[in-house]
Amino acid sequence: MKLTLYQVDAFADAVFKGNPAAVIPLNSWLDAGLMQSIAAENNLSETVFFVRNPDSMDDTATITKGREASYHIRWFTPGFEIDLCGHATLASAFVIKNYIDPSVEAIHFTTEKVGSLRALCTNELYTLDFPARMPQPCEVPPTLFESLGISSAIAVLRSRDYFVVLPDEASVKKVDPNFFLIKQLDAIGVIVTAKGESADVVSRCFYPGPGVPEDPVTGSAHCNIIPYWCGQLGKTTLFAKQLSQRGGDLWCELVKDRVLMSGKCVPFMKGEIDLGTLF
Repeated sequence: MKLTLYQVDAFADAVFKGNPAAVIPLNSWLDAGLMQSIAAENNLSETVFFVRNPDSMDDTATITKGREASYHIRWFTPGFEIDLCGHATLASAFVIKNYIDPSVEAIHFTTEKVGSLRALCTNELYTLDFPARMPQPCEVPPTLFESLGISSAIAVLRSRDYFVVLPDEASVKKVDPNFFLIKQLDAIGVIVTAKGESADVVSRCFYPGPGVPEDPVTGSAHCNIIPYWCGQLGKTTLFAKQLSQRGGDLWCELVKDRVLMSGKCVPFMKGEIDLGTLF
């Protein structure tokens, strides 16, 4: 058995920026353990797999344009399967549009845990339609501040991840994560964010438990970041930057209970996985 693998830099306008994802189209599903092994072998923050669904339309869409195709999608970190990933979904939309089905304009992704997602493909810009996840107040874990190398925060909230609000962009840049301590927290990861100077809002995201110490660009984190900062800033559209070493730019809009995230993708590599020794 041979599989085609595309490596795509998402939320980027040039290679070596944004967040790389391995994208593997399938005709039918592989065993979950095998997909996890492939993700571990790739050792990128995400390896994404998808299988074509029968074409279907969903009238709950926030964004719809032109002919729509439907795919079921699953995401794997090097450590385990995750419930939602933005940059790998963006990369999947890029692969579908550029290599599989060039006439498609909207892509409907079905998922196991988070319902329907969509991607709109226009003029080299890809827009994701994801559920908003407003972080809620929570108790501050005793080691949280120590794990980030900070002494205090404006607010500590939680959705899937801990959500730490800092005073300014400089404070986000200065965060010095202790990945061992972050890994001990009872959450998948930690988001740190602040009102920005180089953008409306800025962030950094840490996921050492799933094998991603600092994620270059995290679409799923902006399901938290955008509704929070739209409320704080009294706006519904925000330009967001993730301040990782590679960096990433996201143009975002809050529409009711959905977050629209737009970005570019750049192909880095197309290759072939040979699983012949396993079958």
